[in-house]
Amino acid sequence: MAHEFYDISRTLSPHIGTWPGDHAFSLQPSFSQQNGDSVNVGVLAMSIHTGTHIDAPYHFESQGETCHQLDLSAYWGPAQIVTVQKEHGPLEVEDLGGIDLKTAARLLLHTSASKLADEEFPTRIVYPSVSMVNSLAAAGVVLLGTDAPSVDALDDRLLPGHAALYRHGIAILEGLNLSRVPDGLYELCALPLKIEFGDGSPVRAVLRR
Repeated sequence: MAHEFYDISRTLSPHIGTWPGDHAFSLQPSFSQQNGDSVNVGVLAMSIHTGTHIDAPYHFESQGETCHQLDLSAYWGPAQIVTVQKEHGPLEVEDLGGIDLKTAARLLLHTSASKLADEEFPTRIVYPSVSMVNSLAAAGVVLLGTDAPSVDALDDRLLPGHAALYRHGIAILEGLNLSRVPDGLYELCALPLKIEFGDGSPVRAVLRR
């Protein structure tokens, strides 16, 4: 039986929306066939937290694991997408429409952020409350993904959502594009690069059904 594949990644380009004050995306040639070189070679520079990416615990916890230390099993396996109607503020389990959290170990939140073009950075988002994170952990969830750029309010420097997910060992996947994917069950693959001491990593996030 043929499978359906969905690319749920944002396209990296010089125009992609980035965190205010963070390093913008840049891809510059170091070798070019137009200049007589035998190959084209680009030099990539950007914040690790640009576009679709994972947060390693070291991003917000100085004693946390970095990318090359991560357990990859969280980033590959059964996942379910749920559309959230609330457009800003903290989410509770009741905002998830009564889904069975035990159906799949990876939960992907489809919010209003997926309506934005790759070039746009949201000004307000929804994010999991600590009580919601506790419920996810009790249900055996190992990864929380969102189309928003963060699992906390954009101006929250204490990062309670990040901290709660870390306490429960729940991996964080941010910056998805779920605009063309129906709610339901899928297989997710969103593996981070093996970056030594990396506080995060861009990923090519893909769903299969």
